[in-house]
Amino acid sequence: MDGTEKSAGTLAVQPSDKSPPKDSCGDVEKGEGGEVEVRAVWGRQLEFILTMVGYAVGLGNVWRFPYLCYKNGGGAFLVPYVICLVLLGIPVFGLEVSFGQFGGRGPISIWGLTPTFKGVGYAAVMVTVIVAIYYTVIISWALYYLVMSMAAVLPWSQELCTDCRCIVYGYGRSEGVNANATALMNVTAAVNSTGLNCSAFNSSDALSPSEIYFYENVLKRSSSIAEPGDVQIHLLIAHVIGWAVVLLVLSKGIQSLGKVVYVTAIFPYILLTVMLVRVAMLEGAYDGIIFYLKPDWSKLSDANVWSDAAVQIFFSLSACQGGLIALSSYNKFDNNVLRDSLMVPIINCATSIYAGFVVFSVLGYMANLRGVPVANVTQGGPGLAFVVYPEAVSQMPLSPVWAILFFIMVVMLGFSTAFSVVETIMTSFIDEFPEQLGGKKRSFYFRIFVVVVCCFLGLPMLTQGGSYLLDLVDNYVVGFPTLFVGFFELIVIAWIYGHKEFSKDVKAMIKRGPYKYFIVCWVFVSPVMLLGVIIFKAYQYVPLTANTTTHYPVWAEVLGWGVIIFPISFIPGWFYYYSCKGGLWTKMKELHQPLDSWTSRRQLSNDPEMRPKTPTSETSPEMSMISTPGDTHLPDQLPGSHGSLPIKLPRYHQEAGDLIQDSGVQGVYTPRGNPERFAGYENRAYDGEPVEEQKTEF
Repeated sequence: MDGTEKSAGTLAVQPSDKSPPKDSCGDVEKGEGGEVEVRAVWGRQLEFILTMVGYAVGLGNVWRFPYLCYKNGGGAFLVPYVICLVLLGIPVFGLEVSFGQFGGRGPISIWGLTPTFKGVGYAAVMVTVIVAIYYTVIISWALYYLVMSMAAVLPWSQELCTDCRCIVYGYGRSEGVNANATALMNVTAAVNSTGLNCSAFNSSDALSPSEIYFYENVLKRSSSIAEPGDVQIHLLIAHVIGWAVVLLVLSKGIQSLGKVVYVTAIFPYILLTVMLVRVAMLEGAYDGIIFYLKPDWSKLSDANVWSDAAVQIFFSLSACQGGLIALSSYNKFDNNVLRDSLMVPIINCATSIYAGFVVFSVLGYMANLRGVPVANVTQGGPGLAFVVYPEAVSQMPLSPVWAILFFIMVVMLGFSTAFSVVETIMTSFIDEFPEQLGGKKRSFYFRIFVVVVCCFLGLPMLTQGGSYLLDLVDNYVVGFPTLFVGFFELIVIAWIYGHKEFSKDVKAMIKRGPYKYFIVCWVFVSPVMLLGVIIFKAYQYVPLTANTTTHYPVWAEVLGWGVIIFPISFIPGWFYYYSCKGGLWTKMKELHQPLDSWTSRRQLSNDPEMRPKTPTSETSPEMSMISTPGDTHLPDQLPGSHGSLPIKLPRYHQEAGDLIQDSGVQGVYTPRGNPERFAGYENRAYDGEPVEEQKTEF
């Protein structure tokens, strides 16, 4: 078509008389220079699938899911996990993806569906902002480990140990748990070639070299969150590099992101498979896998297990954080959204289970080396990725090679999620404020601004006490805020907007409505499950100050609840703001006005001041615009909407241009020819012409 130029997923056309309005909810937006920019779409549908998989499959699949399996009954945990996936994860995922694709907007501006609940979108984006801040800090740890792995001998190897704690740990590992403590001290003193005297060292304080390296060399962790200490320069450099990579990949939005995901989403699966083949051949790997799969059915009666399964589904799918809506908003309008809603969650959860085999093969190997049960070497969170894994890798032949491959996988998993998380933030605000942030130049500058601000806000987590802060934020932000966002999304879309109307929206995209399974879950099952999880999590909550290991102060507890309340507060905050802005406050004032039957009682007063008076232009400003009782003509033109003027005529009404004393009326005066009538006025026209009998309430 003439005058049309297509480039990298963006279509620019010359403005015409048929250009849609600036704030239309279609796919066309007004850009710089009067051009009309068509919203970018994924180059291929595979790019969307890979991006969604990369967004959902992250570091949590490697360290959180396997630990929950161990904690909650091994293979038995798969039962509540799959049930929560079917009844909660897939329905919420399908709701958000369908919502985003139909609306074609970011998670904030998409709430044209019910504008009073735009706060739900703001809440989801605020959760994503918090996640982006600390998630890239974890990537900086992995980047530092990746660089330090490029050595002939890994710096956390046992052979480089020069500390009594890891020397004693190495001996205890080789002798097993039944070694005599006295013999342990004697042998340690005899074999110690470093010149250290470890004879008086308590064996209970022994630590692995990888644990010492992570907490004391990498993090240089202080004793508590109350002692922040200094920013670690080596981590700061890695942190800045991480954010620079994010900016480079997202500089052009999904146009550049869609190409990078071919590497960041696929390569971790290759590395995961290579590592599974290698660790499966290690001695003790079989015991670890049996421990992983052996079910403890008694755990299913524990409500904590079901709560953990539901929260893990939300955490794993990255649901209710705005990302699913933002990424699906770039889909073609007729994309088969129901297919994607089933495929991506299943791939994600299958990846978690698949990663569990790698994790527990390593744990089984470590348990065999130490001569202890598998349960004794199991850790959750960063300890699994930065302590247990590195220690296992250091015992393998060609350990630097396997360390490099492992941390490349961790970096890839981290970046694949971080790209989508940060793009969600950028898309949300660019769509919400197109005039201020739209256009190539302004959007690029805004992307730089987001990266710089998030990078700066992550600095407290790079201090010596920063890991405590990171753990605190991570534990609080992925719980209540996402659960509340999911609950409100289901209630607003399925009940307030209506599942029937939303089914029509889905049908408009794919020529068929959602499956009955989705509708039943959206309307009944999923909201009830979410409400139950919220109530139970509140019931089982244990204050941070009760943790005797980390010694969190009271202000840390307050900070944690601030992390929860901050995003959630946008939901009632926006509802109140928008409703009042739209006239709810005025309506509420009217509803709280006393009835005439109440105020008319003042006529019984003997005080002349309390008796009703005839309205004049002095006592009633509105009356200065209309005729007084002695006049017989009314003006034909008045200011206001449709040429009408609100008036209050206590104990008077208007008839043929005159004010006639009556029991009182409140309404709108309208000039000759306007069809509006006085409130409560029957069979009369105050412009002097008779009308058929009717009563119009005001």
